Amino acid sequence: EAEVTSAFPLCRRYVAGERCKSTAKLEGKVVIITGANTGIGKETARDLAQRGKVIIACRDIAKAEAAASEIRAETGNQQVIVKKLDLADTKSIREFAEKFLAEEKELHILINNAGVMLCPYSKTADGFEMHLGVNHLGHFLLTFLLLERLKQSAPARIVNVSSLAHHGGRIRFHDLHGEKCYNRGLAYCHSKLANVLFTRELARRLQGKSQRQAGFTANALHPGSVHSELVRHSFVMTWLWKIFSFFLKTPCEGAQTSIYCAVAEELDSVTGQYFSDCQPAYVSPRGRDDETAKKLWSVSCELLGIQWD
Repeated sequence: EAEVTSAFPLCRRYVAGERCKSTAKLEGKVVIITGANTGIGKETARDLAQRGKVIIACRDIAKAEAAASEIRAETGNQQVIVKKLDLADTKSIREFAEKFLAEEKELHILINNAGVMLCPYSKTADGFEMHLGVNHLGHFLLTFLLLERLKQSAPARIVNVSSLAHHGGRIRFHDLHGEKCYNRGLAYCHSKLANVLFTRELARRLQGKSQRQAGFTANALHPGSVHSELVRHSFVMTWLWKIFSFFLKTPCEGAQTSIYCAVAEELDSVTGQYFSDCQPAYVSPRGRDDETAKKLWSVSCELLGIQWD
């Protein structure tokens, strides 16, 4: 019985994974985290608020204000600010960026964290399939709009929250919006693969420029299997998540790799990589396909009506 009891903490420690050990401060620095009103986004904001100024960019302002208020009280940092951002609407993304650029002269860390998972078939305000629209295209446009401010503030970092699920994804250029064939589990996987490919191509483009010397990086990560609201669209997954919660990371544990990618000093010049448990992780062959990454970039620009060379 003693052996079984001692095995539980060991098992729990294994599930929890690595913690970000960096104590780096972000004094005078500005961080944007999308979807930080709940789950790993909120825990990432809670940690980074102990280091510097954090802007919580969310669709649900009431929930975001409640989260920000809690974080301010806990950290004593009044520089935890809420801004409206709906990644399912390009108009909202442009308005957010416009207001941010008018109010803030610097941006040092952009964490593209928000996401949807297992949605029944639906489309964004612009007619994009919801997973692709929010998880990939919304963050693609947001990054594009804030890129110059990030460059001016370098050293700067872009952190894209992807998932191990990218291994099950493929970029179906012939049916990007799932109009011919839709499976909500696969749609999530496809969007997470898009995150990995976007990170890879963005890093490649930045590497060819002087930003590399200035420490301007872009990395992606898998947070782990986390007990969060992300599975709310699936009754079965919600039920399974409750039953197996012991084997899932808490949101705080799930946030560690996001925090690591945002602040760890040893990543100052590391770019285009994919991390899990605060260390480099294996990327699927599809996630390493440069031709697909370039084509996805070009198609994303077309869909969003932007020129990003």
